[in-house]
Amino acid sequence: MWSIAFPGFGQMLNKKYIKGFTLIVLEFVINSNAHLNQIIILSFNGEIKNSIESTDYHWLMFYPCVYMFGMWDAYKDSGETADYAYLPYVSGAFLGTVGLMYSAHLTIFGILLGPVWMPMLFAFLGIGIGIALFKILYQKKP
Repeated sequence: MWSIAFPGFGQMLNKKYIKGFTLIVLEFVINSNAHLNQIIILSFNGEIKNSIESTDYHWLMFYPCVYMFGMWDAYKDSGETADYAYLPYVSGAFLGTVGLMYSAHLTIFGILLGPVWMPMLFAFLGIGIGIALFKILYQKKP
């Protein structure tokens, strides 16, 4: 659960200090170069166009994968995991990144969600698809 709060915290809790420190540094580097805190503030205030203009997409593209990897890795290192348990994390990272790529132009019901809400929506969709795939594949396992 600590990895949901901040990538690398789960690794620190699992005593994987080098991985944890690396993820924390990556979080700071990506966050500052992508202007993530600023675009979160703008998005929460409904200033979607300003958040799009403030976003450095080249840096922000890394964030969904680092975030989901941090969660998966902490979960994996905490004990035994089931086969295919990585699928929700992988599909969440993939679709979160896809959502980010389309966040400046794609509207849902005429609403432009921008670089915070669109990737989150797509990531949750990806997690749901990953859970469904996990359940299907896990049931078929002998």
